[in-house]
Amino acid sequence: MKKNNKMKRLAVTAGLFLLSVFFVNAQNPFYDVSAIQKIEVYFASTNWDFQMDTAKAGTDDYILADWVKINGLQFDSVGVKYKGNSSYDSTYIKNPLHIELDFVNDQSYNNVTDIKLGNGYADPSIIREVLSYNILDQYMDCPQSNFAQLYINGNYIGLYSNVESINKDFCASHYFSSYNTFFKCNPVVIPSPTTKSNLRYIPLADSSGYFNFYELKSTSGWNDLVRLCDTVTNNPAALNNNMDMDRVLWMLAFNNVLVNLDSYSGVFSQNYYIYKDQNNRYIPTIWDLNMCLGGFPFAGSGATSLGSLTVPNMQQLSSSLHGTDAYWPLIKDVISDASFKKQYIAHARTINNENFISGNYISFATQLQALVDTAMQSDSNAFFTYTHFQNGLTADQPVGSYTVPGISNLMSARSTFLQSTADFTFSPPVISNVTPSDSTPNIFDVVNITASVTNATNIWLGYRQNQSDRFNRIAMFDDGLHNDGSAGDFVYGISLTDSGVAVQYYIYAENINAGMFSPERAEHEFYLLQTQLNTASAGQVVINELLASNSNDVMNEYGSHADWIELYNTTNTPLSLGGLYLTDDFANYTKFAFPVSTIIQPHGYLMLWADQQASTATYLHCNFKLSSGGEGLLLSNGTVVLDSITFSIQTTDVSYGRCPNGTGGFTFISPATFGITNCNQSSINEETTASNLILYPNPSQSEVQYLSGNSIPIQQIVLLNTMGQVLKIIKPSAEQKIGKGIEPGIYQVVFMFGDGNTKSLKWIKLD
Repeated sequence: MKKNNKMKRLAVTAGLFLLSVFFVNAQNPFYDVSAIQKIEVYFASTNWDFQMDTAKAGTDDYILADWVKINGLQFDSVGVKYKGNSSYDSTYIKNPLHIELDFVNDQSYNNVTDIKLGNGYADPSIIREVLSYNILDQYMDCPQSNFAQLYINGNYIGLYSNVESINKDFCASHYFSSYNTFFKCNPVVIPSPTTKSNLRYIPLADSSGYFNFYELKSTSGWNDLVRLCDTVTNNPAALNNNMDMDRVLWMLAFNNVLVNLDSYSGVFSQNYYIYKDQNNRYIPTIWDLNMCLGGFPFAGSGATSLGSLTVPNMQQLSSSLHGTDAYWPLIKDVISDASFKKQYIAHARTINNENFISGNYISFATQLQALVDTAMQSDSNAFFTYTHFQNGLTADQPVGSYTVPGISNLMSARSTFLQSTADFTFSPPVISNVTPSDSTPNIFDVVNITASVTNATNIWLGYRQNQSDRFNRIAMFDDGLHNDGSAGDFVYGISLTDSGVAVQYYIYAENINAGMFSPERAEHEFYLLQTQLNTASAGQVVINELLASNSNDVMNEYGSHADWIELYNTTNTPLSLGGLYLTDDFANYTKFAFPVSTIIQPHGYLMLWADQQASTATYLHCNFKLSSGGEGLLLSNGTVVLDSITFSIQTTDVSYGRCPNGTGGFTFISPATFGITNCNQSSINEETTASNLILYPNPSQSEVQYLSGNSIPIQQIVLLNTMGQVLKIIKPSAEQKIGKGIEPGIYQVVFMFGDGNTKSLKWIKLD
């Protein structure tokens, strides 16, 4: 036997007038912060620990456990291995663990396959990681976390933190895709002051100089990383187009306020991920908070110094730490840019006020300690005594060559210090009375948004139509010309066209010294204009076509020939699919839920891939596949059936669809008609309006022209992607061209006529 060496929540204000929300995935019960999970591992082999140590020292492979039980539910043939750097040691009984439930079999617990357990190394309080993630969760996307008790072969190993893995599933859930460039920013070699994952450009002929400092998690991306580092180091003016700077600012503000130095902000510039989203911007995600709140006191300086800090040093850590240091180029970029710095300080001020000045962190920390008290009393393998645990909030504790501060001892003094600094004492703008002219507009309505703002020189509205989009900022005015009342009355206004299910927006204002957001947690939280859209009812949206055996038909955005399903809107108005479901299991009506933002346009098509992939900004993907041997599909609101179809054996690359389009019976269609009219005929009004309307050339590599032989004028043209999301609203022009600046793909072009009718045409934009 070895010897031991030693709330996610959805914030919604009452009413729709000022609805402040932030997008979250539902809390997974496996990460319920109010409960402790029980995880049991069984190895038939008695030398399992030796095998795990050997694997850790060698190829880092998994060892096969005979079974793992989670809260009593058993999973056979599971991969288990030790993980961690400083937190792992072959002499420890209580090492951090990585468990892969689907190592052999396709199995999961509450849709979780990847389990990561931290052993509380260097944390007398044992709650640092869970406390820190739950603070971070208020401001940016991050892993869910809670506690678990681990048993191996019937022996209690101890209390662990249980943290959601940042993997492709995480990216799909939070960033709307999973197949783009993805890096874990941790040195592959043993880290040192010069081996940093700091996004500093390395001027070499190829990307090999980066291999030791970053871990590629996607199939490709090294050249992308080199280009990003070049931008961060040599062209910071372009940074806003290459990184999601709001999340960068939240990350850096969190690291600084909470003295999280085992991070980008510390000596090794590590423990974060970057993922390239659908807007071609890199999003940072913080990882590994077990040494947050002063548990790792090495700030670093330049290329050589570890920069070890005392507890008083950490209490008075500068908010501009590394602001002029080339070895932290991302921080240098932020501090040297006047607007970025104001936004960074605004975020830091919000974190400090909401958690530490308020004392809310003490209340939550006390609840966590009470939750795990019994589990800690019986943890004989813990790195600290039960008394150390009890005093972990207030008492400093020596750990090796340095001191880990008591959490409240650190943060009480730190929050006071920050408030006393010049950056925090500058008076920021005051924003109030954020008011839309209509909080529940109809689609395509113009909405005026006003706000009372004082002590500001510049005011912007940030807005987006879809959750996957980046926010755009436009100036607001107090000139009496933008539906803002009288000029000079400190009421600022701007107008927006509502072209989606909801418009998400926030206000940002700044003066010469300071900035302010409303809501303060923007862009993670925002105000919402909820569009008035009728939800589809029976007969209004139908299952129009499906392909259950795809070998050579269209490919999805993952590059796969997958099953697909086509829905069709039979009406003259846009319809919402929020609150509706699609299933291939008639005993489970709610198998696949449409996102609340899903719109299907008049006489338009919504294409879904039935391939169990993650949905992206381009397409929705169902969590089931179609059977080429035959089965059924059902569209419902959870209880009432809107449409259904049962089909028999299918032929490869031959679809099964309605003929006439929208209302006819089902027949086999070859070739399949993905996103276009079936059978070249229809019993719906879509063919009666502007029958001579055409797009040409189609497909096209640039803009496409339209020609209408109808005397009824076209009022406006709406360009949509395959998810029914509005990309552009276009006014008809003499040139009769549309599509400038649009990326290659498949689109719907909806023409809206003066008589209230619409016409939808498919356009293929080639590379």
